[in-house]
Amino acid sequence: MSGLGYTEMLLLGIIALMLFGSRLPEVARSFGQTYRQLRSKVDEFQREFREWERLDAPPTTTRPVVDEDEDRFEPATPKFKPPPDE
Repeated sequence: MSGLGYTEMLLLGIIALMLFGSRLPEVARSFGQTYRQLRSKVDEFQREFREWERLDAPPTTTRPVVDEDEDRFEPATPKFKPPPDE
């Protein structure tokens, strides 16, 4: 947590209480709203960036190769017919 221990956090809380006093709930609410808006914009940017990556990426699906000439030619050897049973 960026190197802040319990003592430092308590000291920051006391300083904030002394500076803002009765306005501390307003300041905290304003900070929370600003943080929420910032987080929303960051998430939106990440979503758009992932979409751009997906659109720029080469297609991952491949189509099967179909040989159109395969059915046109007869086999070079005659078809094997077994001898008749006696």
